[in-house]
Amino acid sequence: MKILMVLTSHDQLGNTGKKTGFWLEELAAPYFVFRDAGAEVVLASPKGGQPPLDPKSNEPAFQTDDTRRFERDPSATAALANTLKLSDIDQADYDTVFFPGGHGPLWDLTNDRNAHTLIEETLAAGKPLALVCHAPGILTKVKAPDGGPIAKGRTVTGFTNSEEAAVQLVEVVPYLLEDVLREQGAKFSTTEDWAVHVVQDDQLITGQNPASSKQAARLLLHALGKQDAA
Repeated sequence: MKILMVLTSHDQLGNTGKKTGFWLEELAAPYFVFRDAGAEVVLASPKGGQPPLDPKSNEPAFQTDDTRRFERDPSATAALANTLKLSDIDQADYDTVFFPGGHGPLWDLTNDRNAHTLIEETLAAGKPLALVCHAPGILTKVKAPDGGPIAKGRTVTGFTNSEEAAVQLVEVVPYLLEDVLREQGAKFSTTEDWAVHVVQDDQLITGQNPASSKQAARLLLHALGKQDAA
């Protein structure tokens, strides 16, 4: 079992002068769900090499057992320092794909044709895939076989407008993924802010926020027939 995880390469939080990137828990928690299940985990990003970490995600308030384990694990940190270039990835080499969030994907992966093609081809091949937090925003630019939005008519979730308001970034982000997905005809499912919420619509699995990343990974393994989703 070989699982690809795709991270952002974008590190600028709009015009605030602050840094962003991927959210550490959304990488670390799924990474160990997969690795502990015996999977080979490969990391990729648009630029390759070391992706930018959102510094806020490694503040004490947001650290978890999984984030601490990741930082102590030499093979995990080495993989992160040497991500493959997304343009070099062939979905046929992987059983599934997982997209962690962080605010970075709103700028780069949303507009990355390699990311769109990876999602389109993975679904076309009948494989499941998962996106959490801000990563479901990538779906806003992904096409269904009929040329329409991939999320149209599907039940999905992602970082909600109210969660974006809570972190005071509504005026900073390039778009609100909840608004755009709803406009495209998605059935956008939510729960209370910061609570675990994961939905599956056929092969497509989405998680609402960082706390949902571990359950999204478990559900993805379940979709692969590798693990009970509980």
